[in-house]
Amino acid sequence: MLTVDFDRLGIGPGTRVIDVGCGAGRHSFEAFRRGADTVAFDQDAEELANVEVMLKAMAEADEAPAGTKAETVRGDALALPFDDESFDVVIASEILEHIPHDDAAIAELVRILRPGGQLAVTVPRWLPERVCWALSTEYHSNEGGHVRIYRADELRAKIGSRGMRFTHRHHAHALHAPYWWIKCAVGVRNENNPLVKAYHRLLVWDMMGRPRATRLAEAMLDPLVGKSVALYFTKPAVRRAAA
Repeated sequence: MLTVDFDRLGIGPGTRVIDVGCGAGRHSFEAFRRGADTVAFDQDAEELANVEVMLKAMAEADEAPAGTKAETVRGDALALPFDDESFDVVIASEILEHIPHDDAAIAELVRILRPGGQLAVTVPRWLPERVCWALSTEYHSNEGGHVRIYRADELRAKIGSRGMRFTHRHHAHALHAPYWWIKCAVGVRNENNPLVKAYHRLLVWDMMGRPRATRLAEAMLDPLVGKSVALYFTKPAVRRAAA
């Protein structure tokens, strides 16, 4: 289930991509599959171990073009262990809401992006997230949980203040918003609740089969209740002084 629009980013062979806060690796896998040299970056060693296993399995199954590279790197998003301007595309999907010092993290994302490169950032959208917080304290007050709710314009301004040029915004995963509202209402750990189980089956069916009916429904609902908002930026090329 991708939140970032890879076609918009033009990711393909020859592109160097980092997926910061990669989690289970969904965006890293797609970048690798498309032929990008990919770095899956996270602070969770266990998650990274699973991602590395999957990347190796993909390579062995020829699911990525020959010669494509992928690696996992563990570290802190506030001090990325990469040189300035190292990547053509930087992806940070659903991580900034977890980081108390988000301005420092944004500065690092911008630092490692080359001039002319693209940054894609996704966070939970304000309205669906506000409903979750209202329904459940447990949803956001756990260790490593969400520390803030962003308004898209606020986040756009934060990133734009680093010299980045905003290019596009879209919303995603509208069908997932009601699922989390139900979980928050009955208890986020109550996986055996009949409503939770039924809705989960619907989401699995949708993700596995991608039926036309649910695709159309989500496309119509995304602008209204999309669970995530995705923001895209480019880093202006450095202008050289005239000779």
